[in-house]
Amino acid sequence: MIIVFGGAFNPVTNAHLEVCDFTLSQFPNATFLFLPVSSAYTKSDLASNYDRVNMLKLAISDKEHVAISEIEISDSDYLGTYQSLIRISDAYQDDVLFVVGADNLINMHKWINIHGLLSEFKIIVLGRYGLDIHNLIMHNPVLQRHQSQFVLFPEFDMDISSTGFRESFDKSLVPEAVYDYIINNELYRGDEDVQE
Repeated sequence: MIIVFGGAFNPVTNAHLEVCDFTLSQFPNATFLFLPVSSAYTKSDLASNYDRVNMLKLAISDKEHVAISEIEISDSDYLGTYQSLIRISDAYQDDVLFVVGADNLINMHKWINIHGLLSEFKIIVLGRYGLDIHNLIMHNPVLQRHQSQFVLFPEFDMDISSTGFRESFDKSLVPEAVYDYIINNELYRGDEDVQE
């Protein structure tokens, strides 16, 4: 079983790693894949693909059954989550599940090829902002149609945003090696503004 967690990871935070650890605790025989989105087709304020992948490598260096997929990094156009999961499934020849926060359910019906995605892949939904996951699914006709594809963990509810780190440079929010990498490479606002 392959569990895929997509995102910008700009930078990867301790909370992203908590998602990994929690999910693997629920599916102990799985392999967990971080799937960073390419800077070629998303937010303009992303650190480079190279830097974000390097920070992920540092963050997971001591973890077993955890890897990084760079398939979206190498895309010049965004093909959507469905195509990424198809390619991962083909590469690993295994069942693939996709993990999201509950806030993603609000606009999930607008995702590229959402019916294909929900027909072929299970979606692990983690709690976020106290949102009622069941209610979000049952009040969206697209999600409700595929409700059996959702695996819900409302008890996991934490802020996993990288924005908090970028705004505060609070070193407790990221792994130490990632913080050192950010400082040494002058990412985001550079080390001249960082208060020790």
